[in-house]
Amino acid sequence: MTPRQIVEEWVKRFNTGDAALIADLYDENAINHQITQDAVEGRNSIQAMFAAEFEAAEMVCIPEIIHEAGDVAILEWRDPIGLRGCGFFTVKNDLIVFQRGYWDKLSFLKLHNLPLE
Repeated sequence: MTPRQIVEEWVKRFNTGDAALIADLYDENAINHQITQDAVEGRNSIQAMFAAEFEAAEMVCIPEIIHEAGDVAILEWRDPIGLRGCGFFTVKNDLIVFQRGYWDKLSFLKLHNLPLE
């Protein structure tokens, strides 16, 4: 699968809210670094991160555009309540090995009525 296809599948799985399903797209030693928090290393830790996030808030990813360049796909997204962001996915051997995400954490917390950290 191309990086774009992996990201398209990632969006489908993300929108199910199933942490185990989405974690299967990551390499065993993948790193997920959402710039608003510390990097998460390893598939199991990434699965735990998604499980906690899916439990805390109902999240929906609506792709605006997906760009692909070599082994990297870039996802510009929005959600139904007004949050916007961008994710960069490096894919090797049909698995995500590195992901970096940019989004406004303060807006996320306020829009989901979560405590400000």
